[in-house]
Amino acid sequence: MSFFANLFKFGSQNMAIDLGTANTLVYVQDQGIVLNEPSVVAIETINGIKRVKAVGDDAKMMMGKTPDTIEAIRPLRDGVIADIEIAEEMIKHFIRKVHGKRNLFRYPEIVICVPSGSTSVEKRAIRDAASNAGASEVHLILEPMAAAIGADMPVTEPVGSMVVDIGGGTTEVAVLSLRGLAYTTSVRTGGDKMDEAIVSYVRRHHNLLIGDATAERIKKDYGIAVVPEDGIGETITLKGRDLVNGVPKEITINQSHVAEALSEPIGAIVEGVRIALENTAPELAADIVDQGIVLTGGGALIRRLDEHLREETGLPVSIAEDPLTCVAIGTGRAMEDPVYRGVLMSA
Repeated sequence: MSFFANLFKFGSQNMAIDLGTANTLVYVQDQGIVLNEPSVVAIETINGIKRVKAVGDDAKMMMGKTPDTIEAIRPLRDGVIADIEIAEEMIKHFIRKVHGKRNLFRYPEIVICVPSGSTSVEKRAIRDAASNAGASEVHLILEPMAAAIGADMPVTEPVGSMVVDIGGGTTEVAVLSLRGLAYTTSVRTGGDKMDEAIVSYVRRHHNLLIGDATAERIKKDYGIAVVPEDGIGETITLKGRDLVNGVPKEITINQSHVAEALSEPIGAIVEGVRIALENTAPELAADIVDQGIVLTGGGALIRRLDEHLREETGLPVSIAEDPLTCVAIGTGRAMEDPVYRGVLMSA
């Protein structure tokens, strides 16, 4: 049996997958990141039979614009699998896209990162989805550890370092030392909660209903953690549905409104960092004073967030070189480099 398993694996490319709530990134051994697409699947129902219509970029374009027969679904919520069957289809699609049709019989080893707060049931769901998608072996790595490795932090040394990974569904706050997590907390606040905060702010203050895609665009282009110095900042034109008259309408808001809308989710992230610092051992806390806090994940790109955290904690705060790909690169390095191999967990 092992002979056939090795025969199938021969020539296969091992993969590391950053299965994110917002985006999925695939890292292939010796090639680096080869795929970065939204974690969205469009399902079409014809005569009661469901089939996958589109995955990734194509499916994301359909969000909020589908007829009754098509549904655009995000199979991950808050960093964990909410719909295992659809997640499986998505992983299968990405494996096929990376390997091509010719490699259908090759079974790669897959490393997937999971939030530090995942339960054993949630971890099993991720493992099963990858196994059913064709993986011969599945290993898991905790998200903050992958982010720290990707950001070139000294995780294998007896030095305390703190990473804050702000993803789409969760924010992972961790203190790392000697290939392990000395303290970790997972705050179920991330990019999605920021989008929701913008939608509800516009609804409450302007009686205008906007979609998630519009809210996400505002967050990416104009998101700011503190009110601009002039109290206004840039102005933004929004289009949506007027809740009073029920007709499409256009309004103008400014960056200070966006900062006000984002104050609650950003406050939750700051609180998570505070709790982690309070629970850190004194020797590790002393190292963090020197090393500072490193921000990774898409949320790290919110303007002046590092400045805001610096004011709140009094510690040096820096943003990783490429915050969006840190977790995927770290997961890939953990798979390739024997130095980091000890951080992988068998699912």
